[in-house]
Amino acid sequence: MKTLTLNIACFFILFTFSATMLNAQGCIAIRNMMSCTGGNPNSLSSLTHPGQFQLTTSYRYFHSFRHFRGDHEEANRVAEGTEVINDSHSIDFGLSYTLNDRWSLSINLPVNFNRRSSLYEHYGNSEESNPEHMRFATGSAGISDLRVAATYWVLDPATHMHGNFAIGLGIKAPTGKSTVKDVFHKRTNSGADSTITKFVDQSIQLGDGGWGASIELQGYQTITPALSLYYNGFYLFNPKGVNEANLSVPDQYAGRLGVSYAALPALGLALNLGGRIEGLPAIDIFGSSEGSRRPGYIVSVEPGLLWSSGAHTFGFSVPVALYRNRIKSYSDRQDPTGQKHGDAAFADYLISANYAYRF
Repeated sequence: MKTLTLNIACFFILFTFSATMLNAQGCIAIRNMMSCTGGNPNSLSSLTHPGQFQLTTSYRYFHSFRHFRGDHEEANRVAEGTEVINDSHSIDFGLSYTLNDRWSLSINLPVNFNRRSSLYEHYGNSEESNPEHMRFATGSAGISDLRVAATYWVLDPATHMHGNFAIGLGIKAPTGKSTVKDVFHKRTNSGADSTITKFVDQSIQLGDGGWGASIELQGYQTITPALSLYYNGFYLFNPKGVNEANLSVPDQYAGRLGVSYAALPALGLALNLGGRIEGLPAIDIFGSSEGSRRPGYIVSVEPGLLWSSGAHTFGFSVPVALYRNRIKSYSDRQDPTGQKHGDAAFADYLISANYAYRF
């Protein structure tokens, strides 16, 4: 029973948590993106059997406000009240279909609600231009980029019940709007308030405006009857250079490694603990890297719990940032003096809740 519960837990970690493991945790514009969704890890403990569907719904929230340049935090931004604050709520709707013991197909569509407040985008950060420290907000709401994927379990699930790994290939369609506009406040020469409408910041745009392709890996290995290892990785190739708003269409990546423990197998409860990295590179593997982007990465520790009963599975995790680095962008690297290095705001943690139902 412990092994059965544990394998279900590991599969759900791979199926649901990795399905939403890319999250825009601040000014680093990492889109919410689905990764491997897999089929049956083995014939005994699989969540879905050939011919079955699985519906997944995921909710994520973060609040970013800590500014980094490289891996150095610019704590003065919070102390002075000039930090940029991003609040993001995202709901993902996913559906997968298991063709057979090895192959499965999936589709995922995120819906995002973003709010961004700042001084510099409006009146400015300086005492001269904004002595009252007036802060204004912009936002975006709507669907993000659609994702479809096919996944193949490499080893025969019938003979490899205690460990297996899957490879997935996916396509990302630019269904999310990349030219969202909102109202920005400016001061006139006389000091009066005026407004203009222009593109919102890249970090709260709903999509990146380009087609993409992904390669994915996921797997698990039973260590003891109550303990198992899980891992997954994801890389999204975005060959397009810039979109209509002259923003870069960057690659993205993520990886996770951890263990799951069947704490209360009779109740279907498992605990997991792992690490994860997610980021946006400065240079894409294919295509141009020009345009505005804030590359960087986040390393987090990820505790979580999973509960499974019948056709229902629920998961909850809170990745907590351990290391944040806003690396130099392509534009930064063109500075002949080597001094240019932009900053970005990051969140301290992410809240993620997931529900899956098979039918």
